[in-house]
Amino acid sequence: MLPTDRRFSPVAAPASTTPPTPSGPPGPRKFLGRLSLPERTFVTDALRTETVGGVLLLVAAIAALIWANTGLSDSYASIRNFHLGPASLGLDLSVQHWAADGLLAVFFFVAGIELKRELVAGELRDPKAAALPVVAALSGMVMPALVYVLVNVLGDGSLGGWAVPTATDIAFALAVLAVIGTSLPSALRAFLLTLAVVDDLFAILIIAVFFTSDLDFLALGGAVVGLAVFWLLLRGRVRGWYIYVPLALAIWALMYNSGVHATIAGVAMGLMLRCSRNENEAHSPGERIEHLVRPLSAGIAVPLFALFSAGVSISGEAAGDVFTRPETLGVVLGLVVGKAVGIFGGTWLAARFTKAELNDDLVWPDVFAVASLAGIGFTVSLLIGELAFTGNAALTDQVKASVLIGSLIAAVISGILLKLRVRKYRAMVEDEERDDDHDGIPDIYELDQPEYHLRMAAIYEEKAAAHRKLAELAGASGSKGDGPA
Repeated sequence: MLPTDRRFSPVAAPASTTPPTPSGPPGPRKFLGRLSLPERTFVTDALRTETVGGVLLLVAAIAALIWANTGLSDSYASIRNFHLGPASLGLDLSVQHWAADGLLAVFFFVAGIELKRELVAGELRDPKAAALPVVAALSGMVMPALVYVLVNVLGDGSLGGWAVPTATDIAFALAVLAVIGTSLPSALRAFLLTLAVVDDLFAILIIAVFFTSDLDFLALGGAVVGLAVFWLLLRGRVRGWYIYVPLALAIWALMYNSGVHATIAGVAMGLMLRCSRNENEAHSPGERIEHLVRPLSAGIAVPLFALFSAGVSISGEAAGDVFTRPETLGVVLGLVVGKAVGIFGGTWLAARFTKAELNDDLVWPDVFAVASLAGIGFTVSLLIGELAFTGNAALTDQVKASVLIGSLIAAVISGILLKLRVRKYRAMVEDEERDDDHDGIPDIYELDQPEYHLRMAAIYEEKAAAHRKLAELAGASGSKGDGPA
C-alpha cells in the first residue's frame, strides 16, 4: 500500500516550494495540493499510456469518419456488419458487436483494476479525500442527464438517451492535451484521472441496471460460478495466464448470454485483483497485471472499438440535424454545458462545505477548464448510445454524431481555457520535476530533509570553487594584458 503521509496528500498539502515551518498550528486542508511521490509516479505512468492510447483513439475515430464518408463507405458497412463466431454458443456476432462487447471488456477490466486501486491505495481510500472527486463526478453525471431530459421534455423527444452524455473519456481528453501541447500540474491530472475512474464506476452501474435485457439465469449462474473460481484461484495465488485467460473468456461468454452486458464481466474480474502491496512487494498483482493489459486496452481494444463505432455520416444536413433534433441536441448540450457546470458546481460546493481551500498556485477557473475537458465523452458515450437506441439504426448514428460533435466542442472550449494558463502550468510542472541534486527524486519532495540541503550545499560549493578559479585565471590574464606596449 502507498505511504499515508498526509503532508503530500492531494487534498491536504499545499503545492508550494517553500520549506515547511515546524511551528504554528496546521493550516486548512488544501484542494488540488501536491501529490505524494508514489502517487505522482503512478499517475504519471498511467496517464502516459493513456495519452498514447488517446492519440491512437483520435486517429481511429478520424479514420472511421473518413472511411464512412467517402466512396469506401460500402466496404466500411460490409466489414462492420460481417458476422463471425460460434453460433452454437450464441456468439455469432458482427465485427462491430465484437468490438463493443468483446474488446471493451478489456477496457472495463482495466477500469475495474483502477477503481480497486483507488479504493485501497489511492485517493478514494480516505473518505475525506474522496468527498471532493466523488461529489464532482456525481454532479458531472447528474447535470448532463438533467440537461438531456430537460431538452427532450421541452422538445418532445425520447428520454431513452439520458445516460449518453454522462461519461468522460480520459484517453480522448489526454489526447486533446497532447495535441494542443498543454501539460497539467500533477494535482490537476490526478483530479481528472480520479473523476474518470468514479465516472467509469457509475457508467458501469448504469449499463448493468438500465441496459440489461431479459435474464438467462442459467447463464448468469454459470458466470457467477466462474467468477467465484476466478476469485478462489487468486486467493490461492495460482499463477499462469493459460489458466486465467480461458477462464476469463468463459466468464465473458456466459455473461454475454445471460443478458447482462458482457463488459460487466471485465469489471468484476478487475475488482477481484489485489491492489495493495504486501511486504517485500515492489508492485501488487493488480498493478502488475494492469501494467501488462493497459497497453492492450489503450493501444488496440479501444481504438478498434472507435474504428467500428465512430463511422457515421457527417454531411452538412446530418450535422445540422444534430442541433435541431431534441435527442441529439440534448447529448451535445449535456456534454458541453452539463459536464462543465456539474463538475465545477459540485466541486465548488463540496470545497465550500468541507472548508477545503484551493491550492494557492491554482484558481477556480483552472477547475472549470478541467471540468470542460471532462465534457469529452467518447468511448462509453458511444457504447451507451448504441445500447439506448438499439433497433433504430438511424437515430443511433445521429446520436453518435452528436457525441462526436459535442466532444469536439468541449475539446475546443477546454483547449482555449487551458491555453490561457499554459505558462503557469508549465512553471508548476517544471517546479515539480526539478532535480538539481540529480538523485532521481524531485527536489520539491526533499525540502524537509537535511541530507538534501547538504547535497545542494556541496554542489554550490563545488560551483563556487570553480568560479573562483575562473576568476583568478581571468585576473591573471588581465594583468598580463596591462603591461607596457
